[in-house]
Amino acid sequence: MKYLTTTLSLALAAGAYAGTHTWFTPLTESAPVTDPNSPEELTQPWISPEGIAQKNVVSLREVEDEILSYGQSIVHIPELGSTGSMIDMIAYDDTGNFLFLPHETLVGAGVTRVNLYNCETVNLFAGDGNGTEGDWSNDWGAFDPARYTPYGTVWAAEEWSGEGRVMEVVNPFADPEDIVVRELEVFANVSHEGINFSEKFDDTVYYVDEDRSGSVYKYVMSAPGSYLSGGQTFVLSVDSFVANGGDASSNWNVGDNSDIRTGMASWVPITDENGVPLPGLTDPFTVTSENGRPGRTAANEVNGTPYGRPEDCEVGTLANGNEVLYFAATSENTVYSVEMIQAEIPARWVRIGRRWVWQPAYTVDKAMVRVFASENGTPKNDGFAPTSAVINSPDNLAQDALGNIYIIEDAPNGSSTGGDIWFVRDQNNDGVGESVDHFLSLQVAGSEATGMIWNPVYPEEFVIAVQHPSSTNLAEIPNGLGDAVWMFNVTNIPDQTFVHQLISTQTAD
Repeated sequence: MKYLTTTLSLALAAGAYAGTHTWFTPLTESAPVTDPNSPEELTQPWISPEGIAQKNVVSLREVEDEILSYGQSIVHIPELGSTGSMIDMIAYDDTGNFLFLPHETLVGAGVTRVNLYNCETVNLFAGDGNGTEGDWSNDWGAFDPARYTPYGTVWAAEEWSGEGRVMEVVNPFADPEDIVVRELEVFANVSHEGINFSEKFDDTVYYVDEDRSGSVYKYVMSAPGSYLSGGQTFVLSVDSFVANGGDASSNWNVGDNSDIRTGMASWVPITDENGVPLPGLTDPFTVTSENGRPGRTAANEVNGTPYGRPEDCEVGTLANGNEVLYFAATSENTVYSVEMIQAEIPARWVRIGRRWVWQPAYTVDKAMVRVFASENGTPKNDGFAPTSAVINSPDNLAQDALGNIYIIEDAPNGSSTGGDIWFVRDQNNDGVGESVDHFLSLQVAGSEATGMIWNPVYPEEFVIAVQHPSSTNLAEIPNGLGDAVWMFNVTNIPDQTFVHQLISTQTAD
């Protein structure tokens, strides 16, 4: 399958190049937001370094225009007072020619497919809206992440609305009337945002729970590719958090919790190898009116370490060859790295009851949790002119073909300055950034940047969504863009060495 080949080539490239220098001149301040429908807002909403081109590829106005968009569709629920389609974390397909847009609406959430070749935009499916009455049997809410999978399907998962489910579009390139959607009941019901495949282990998926007492999970399939037939679910538990009496059911910053959540950690199971909930624990897959997000309850019961609203996650490779999971903790203004480690337990005699038994050597999955980048702990624009901007509510993460990580803010919406995107400089690729460098800043008032993702085939391109822009909503400003997706190209930046490195990943396979 082409996707697997492309993924492998990018993983190899990341291992070779991850930790590049800062390839642009960082910004020195956040952008002031412009007036509604200003030329800047409609044609060039992002302040960017030299040589980065930007263009609009999708907008709510264009899709809903009767002349320009005949036969097209997108999720939009004006009857519920929604002025936007709430595009969130976008997915590319394996050809780089299609985008899949998840919609973070209260009810009626769905997924839109965008053909970048002919600009066709089609809504693949959406809920019936009955979630307003508590009936979620044919309705979904707040799709946040979308992921194009190694199996040619698309996953979309619910965050703050709905029931915390992961849904799969089985045939995402079919006509809307033929689309098949099913629930993946092997994933715990939590407030989903980040969900991503391991690059090193073809049976593993990582995901997080977006809550102020949210944990980090991994799902290990019973066999590679058998994600439908059950597997084991684990939650990350920092050893010092357990040893020092951390309170898993409380928020990340209650009591001593905030100071004991880094260091060596363990993956603690909440199900057996077949996906059956362990005795004495809450069933993480069954939602009731009392338990809300039962995966969170089960995690608390085994001392799953809480973080402040874990949101997006990315998977990469460190310089030592170990896999690393990055996740953004929005409430903490921090991004963490979780290095996957296999600890060797030597052969030894162990006492069981009154008998001593010889136990052969074995390995156990461990992890090392570090602060990757933060507002208070990481220098900004180190070696360049300083910036007055602050890291405010890091939400989404993106990773280029060379393994560099970018942080997208979930802020500030109502501020007089726009939200920012940051480049994390980790030149020695050890999971701890040496600097966060100010990359982009948004001029659109009342908006949120989300869904930044680099093209898997054309690595010099990336896209970002602008969500719920109050100054361009169609209800108040008919000529506004509404929610939109913007495409960027870095081919003409001054640093051609970086461009050549990016493009070289196209032929790495």
